[in-house]
Amino acid sequence: MSTTTTTTANGPAYRPSAAKRAQVWLANHFAMLTAILVLLYLFLPVAYTFAFSFNDHGKTNIVWQGFTWEHWQDPCGVPGVCGSLVTSLQVGAISTLVATVLGTMMALAMVRYRFRGKAASNVLIFVPMATPEIVMGAALLTIFVQGFSNIGISLGFTTIVFAHIMFCLSFVVVTVKARIQSLDPRIEEAAQDLYASPMQTFWKVTFPLILPGIAGAAMLAFSLSFDDFIITNFVSGNESTFPKFVYVASRRGIPAEANVIGFSMFVLAVLLVVGAQFVGSVRASRVKE
Repeated sequence: MSTTTTTTANGPAYRPSAAKRAQVWLANHFAMLTAILVLLYLFLPVAYTFAFSFNDHGKTNIVWQGFTWEHWQDPCGVPGVCGSLVTSLQVGAISTLVATVLGTMMALAMVRYRFRGKAASNVLIFVPMATPEIVMGAALLTIFVQGFSNIGISLGFTTIVFAHIMFCLSFVVVTVKARIQSLDPRIEEAAQDLYASPMQTFWKVTFPLILPGIAGAAMLAFSLSFDDFIITNFVSGNESTFPKFVYVASRRGIPAEANVIGFSMFVLAVLLVVGAQFVGSVRASRVKE
């Protein structure tokens, strides 16, 4: 739309009113303004976390009391915060590794092979994703208490890992499966026509092509595992992960050291995503050349 002055055939020049010009400008920039407001809404908690990581607080970290670098200089100053972070990182690494390997194999089986119950498997893989976490956590607690106690495994680190593998597995399968379905099967057939064995075809053709999907699924699984609280709270026993530590600490005001760690993890995740996008764009430009 244009708001320039126009001249009619039978009259003087027409200039839109200020209200009309404002209406046109708002219509032209509505999508951009909406996007800005949504981003501000999404990043407001992040900004709060960053700001209050410098708060020189006393017993509580709810009201701003002054600026200090002390918490960034010693993020482990509060007892338990770094221990819970290490536990979350260990749980996330183990559950991500196991879920990514199993999920990739399941995705390959569901896309490339025919077997009895394939349709039912495709439906059931979505059940853990659709089940409310509080229901899943209560169910897992019952299973672990009644089943694992008989073999000497109590609630703690091991049960957290089993639970995280279970709910991360579905997300890995769905992500990798989408990547495999986007590939042209004739590429693998061409490799086999050139006398490549099934194993050579997988490692030299299939795996490099689905690797971006596997990497994305692994990042998603790790973020889900690291961030989970509801299921973890049911099956963790006396073990404390970082989200559980933050929840308990929030009753008296989250310590600034937890804000330091939380914001650092956010920055690390953003850098990983930006790095992945950069690598993808570089590869795409090389392919075009």
